[in-house]
Amino acid sequence: MSAATVYLIDDDDAVRDSVALLLETAGFAVIGFASAESFLESMPPDASGCLVLDLRMDGMDGIALQRTLAGRGSRLPIIFLSAHGDIPTTVRAIKAGAVDFLTKPVDAGQLIARVSEAMRLSESGADSPPGIVEHGCFDVLTERERQVVGLALDGRSNKEIARMLGISHRTVEFHRSRVLAKTGATSLIQLAAGRIAPPMRPKGDG
Repeated sequence: MSAATVYLIDDDDAVRDSVALLLETAGFAVIGFASAESFLESMPPDASGCLVLDLRMDGMDGIALQRTLAGRGSRLPIIFLSAHGDIPTTVRAIKAGAVDFLTKPVDAGQLIARVSEAMRLSESGADSPPGIVEHGCFDVLTERERQVVGLALDGRSNKEIARMLGISHRTVEFHRSRVLAKTGATSLIQLAAGRIAPPMRPKGDG
């Protein structure tokens, strides 16, 4: 098996260089690629380690690369690193097995911690954590709060949520703020990236 390596894929040269320097300083072996295609061409068949992967790139994007690797049976843990994350994309990436979805500019300590976790997963041969897992913090939410955040994690706008639940736009905003206060999250994207289970949807919603 090849030596454990952080495969860093980002089409922004400055970002790629700075993240590579950060990870190398932390003791990781890093190989950078400017595109998903160049990584696939150079990827060792017995590659071990993890991917730090940009979401939006020219040509094949990060989600498409994740899907391609899954189709090849790759078990390399993936950490998405992007300035363009939104709730539906984050949920999709995490459900597909990504270790995490970090937004740029990323906190250095957080990135190093997540890469360390991914490298441990790779070394142990374990699968990436299941995309969405239960989290006790949702126990404190009311049924209406669960409905609101569930629809929000599906990518629904506040206006759509208000119409679907028969409540006002202002009430939706109130429930969203209450969810963040109760769970300790700073945003719904953080809830999604934290692999917290999507709460219940309103009855009758297909």
